[in-house]
Amino acid sequence: MRLNLIIILFLLSGITANGQTSDIKPAEKNPLKTFCNPLNLSYRFCLDKPSRREAADPVIVLFRDKYFLFASKSGGYWYSTDLLNWNFVTTPDLPLENYAPATVVIGNWLYFMASTSPLPNTIIYRSADPVSGKWETVNDSFPIQLTDPAFLADSDGRIYFYYGCSNKDPIMAVELDKGNKLNPIGAPVACFGGNPSLHGWEQTGDYNNNTDSPWIEGAWVNKYNGKYYLQYAAPGTQYKGYADGVYVSDKPLGPFTYQPDSPFSSKPEGFIAGAGHGATFTDKYGNLWHIATMTISVKHMFERRLGLFPSGFDKEGHLFTYTGFGDYPVILPEYRYKKPDELFRGWMLLSYKKKAEASSQISTCPVGFAFDENIRTYWSAETGNKGEWLSVDLGKVSTVNAIQVNFAENNTSLFGRENILCHQYIVEYSTNMKKWEMLVDKSRAVEDLTHQYEVIEKPVKARYLRITNNRVPGGTFAISDFRIFGKGSGSLPSMVSSFKTERDKDDQRIIKLTWDKQQDAIGYNIRYGNQKDNLFHNYQIYNDTSLTIRSLNKGVSYWFVIDSFGENGVTRGTKPKIVE
Repeated sequence: MRLNLIIILFLLSGITANGQTSDIKPAEKNPLKTFCNPLNLSYRFCLDKPSRREAADPVIVLFRDKYFLFASKSGGYWYSTDLLNWNFVTTPDLPLENYAPATVVIGNWLYFMASTSPLPNTIIYRSADPVSGKWETVNDSFPIQLTDPAFLADSDGRIYFYYGCSNKDPIMAVELDKGNKLNPIGAPVACFGGNPSLHGWEQTGDYNNNTDSPWIEGAWVNKYNGKYYLQYAAPGTQYKGYADGVYVSDKPLGPFTYQPDSPFSSKPEGFIAGAGHGATFTDKYGNLWHIATMTISVKHMFERRLGLFPSGFDKEGHLFTYTGFGDYPVILPEYRYKKPDELFRGWMLLSYKKKAEASSQISTCPVGFAFDENIRTYWSAETGNKGEWLSVDLGKVSTVNAIQVNFAENNTSLFGRENILCHQYIVEYSTNMKKWEMLVDKSRAVEDLTHQYEVIEKPVKARYLRITNNRVPGGTFAISDFRIFGKGSGSLPSMVSSFKTERDKDDQRIIKLTWDKQQDAIGYNIRYGNQKDNLFHNYQIYNDTSLTIRSLNKGVSYWFVIDSFGENGVTRGTKPKIVE
C-alpha cells in the first residue's frame, strides 16, 4: 500500500523531465505488448574501422505526442508513438556524427545540441516539426566548448545547462538566457567529480577491480517534488559496471548531495550488461523510464547498444531504475503501473547452455557461443551463404512465447547506413525433428534490425528450433545468442532460504555472498538496496553459487535477498538480510 501511495503522489505532484508533465489518462491494459533489451533498432555500422555497429548516450523526450530518440553517431534519430515501433529520420541540418546528443522541449520547439567535436563552434538547433527533419540554428556561437551536454527546462520557465566528460574534471552547470539565444548567464559552477574511494561502482573495470581514474560524464537532470536530480555516468562506457548515479539538490545549480544508494541505474551482468549514460523521462501514462547505454565493447570499446528500464521514486524521494531480468521480455504498459517488477512478463529463458548443432562453424566461434547468455561471444557459420543453419534442443517439449535473434558482425566490411542489406531468415520448430513447422518467416525482410525480438501470437509447443539463413548484410552468418523464451514443463526452482555474507573489513565497497545450489535453478537474481522494502539493485548470474560485489558505497548499510530462477519461473528468496 505504501508503494502504491508513493506512485499516486508522484503522479499528482508531476515531474519535470526536461520540462514535461503528463496528464494523459491510462488506456486499457494490454500485457501482450512487450519488448526485450537490447532494443531492436536499426543500429548503424560505424564510419571508421573496424566494421561494427554502435548506438550510445541515448536521450528520449516526449514532444507533440511522439517520442524522439537520439543516440551518438547514429546518422539520424528515431521517433515513435508507442516506444515500441520506431521510425528513422535523417537530416543534413544536425551534427549527427557528434557524440552525446542533448534535447529539451521549450514551448513549441524541440531543441538539440551535441558534443562540440569536431565542429569549430558549439551550435544550438531547434525544430517545430522534427518528424520532417527540418531544423534551424538558434545559436551558432555558444561560448562553451563542451562534451556530454544536457538541458533542464525548469517549471518556472528558466533554463539550465549541464556538461562534462572527464576522468579529472567535474560535472559543470550554468543557467542559460532564454531571451538571448540560450547563452550562459554568469560563470559555470562545478557540481561534483568522481570519488571511487567511497563509491565502489565508480571504480573502473568490468567488476570494479581496476585502479585507474573513472570517467564522470553523461549528465541528465529531472525535477521531482521541488528537488533536482543531477544524474551522471561512471566509470567508463566499455565496462559491464557502466552505471548512472545521482546527486540531489534544492537548487538547480547546487550544492548537490550524493544519493547514498547510487548507482540508481546499473545492470552488471546478464546477456548484455551496462545501464549508464542515459536519460530519465516520463511516458504518456505518467510512468518513468530510463533509457541507457549497454556495452559489448569487443571489436571496439565504443561497440554499444541501448536498453530501456522502468524507473521511479521511492518513499524517501530516492530515484531508482529497476533492471531485474532487464534483458528478458518486459511489458510495455499502456497504463500507469504500480510497481516496476510487475512489468516482468514471466517468460523464462529456455535455451541456456542447451545442446546445439549447426551447418558449420568457425573454430573460434563454436556453436555453444550462441546459447551462453553472453553478447560478447558469438557463433559463426563458415560462410554467409543461403542455407547455413543453427538449431537447438531444449531438452523437452516446452511452451515457446517469444524468441530473440541477436545477430553479430563477423568478417564484415560495412560502414554507414546507405545500401546496407538486412538479415533475411526463417525460424522453424519441431517436437521430434521429423516434422518442422514455420515459426517466423523473415525471408523477405527489408528493415535492417540487429536484435530481432518476435512474440509468438499463438504460443507453440516445441523441443527443437532451427534458424536458417537466407541473406546477411555482409560477412558470415553469425549469432551472438539465439534466445528462446517461454515456460518449461517442470517445477519451480527451490528457494534460497539462507545465504552467507562477508563484507570486506578493510574495504566496505566489497562484499561476498555464498549460498547452496537450488534444484531446477539455472541462475540467481540478487536484489539489494539500503532500504529493506526497496531492493531495486539487481545482480543476475547463472550457475554460480557465490558472488563478489565491488560496487557498494562505504558507510552505507545494505539489505540483500537472493531469488532463484529456472525455466519454469522465479522463486523469491526469504526475508532480506541486513549487512552493516
